[in-house]
Amino acid sequence: MSTDLPVPGRALRTDRTEPAVPVGPEATLRIADGIACIELDRPARGNALSALMVETLLGALRAACADPSVHTVAFVAAGRHFCTGFDLSGLEDLTEGELLLRFVRVETLLDAVWRAPVRTVAIATGRAWGAGADLFAACDLRIAAADASFRFPGAAFGIVLGTRRLAERIGTERARQWVTTGATLDADAAASAGLASRVAAPADDGTPADAWREALADGPSVDRETLAAIRAASRPAGGPGGDALADADLAALVRSAARPGLKARILAYRERTRPPPRPGG
Repeated sequence: MSTDLPVPGRALRTDRTEPAVPVGPEATLRIADGIACIELDRPARGNALSALMVETLLGALRAACADPSVHTVAFVAAGRHFCTGFDLSGLEDLTEGELLLRFVRVETLLDAVWRAPVRTVAIATGRAWGAGADLFAACDLRIAAADASFRFPGAAFGIVLGTRRLAERIGTERARQWVTTGATLDADAAASAGLASRVAAPADDGTPADAWREALADGPSVDRETLAAIRAASRPAGGPGGDALADADLAALVRSAARPGLKARILAYRERTRPPPRPGG
């Protein structure tokens, strides 16, 4: 296996020259040496999850899992931030039903990552907020760069998304506290609580390259079927494949998003959190 493995904002290079394949205008996929590297590629918007990006990431994940050579799917991001959450731009043009569908598709992506048949890895630099923090939490191995921060603000506009998965990582009481207060956590706090598996010290160029290479140097020592069995045995019972729990997660989301006034709540949240204008701007 090549030792030159992917780092955030940098293309995956191996001894072979497989090109990164755009799976849509907002993400790329590259498969080499058993590692499928999915890069969120919308840096100008902080890699916020647009409807198009969610569908692109779902397609990339399915393509990676369909390749029998793949043992690890790694999520990285172009630019400063891993993912700043649900894209709040253009909301004025959406109906309540369209907003609900967008949230359902985000949950579909998160559940697909959580139940992927291969090892999943995420490395967060900068902000991993909202649905970006949920994507991070859904992965098996979660590496936080020293500058990473985490926040779960969805409850501020009435959305219940990813709470059970977060609770499995950090405990029920702490998850409730983080979600209901919208607290912002740094990398060390995330690691101490169990949200992050480790904190990666930056290399000379500011990337956590050494920890990233170390994390991906070896694939899992078990096959996909055994990995699935271990997950099933170590997670709360939810029927075959965890379907009952997945259905409960989706039902909780839909109930919260179906409350009248979803669009107004999100617009109000956007206004509350909008940065103040710069002097003279």
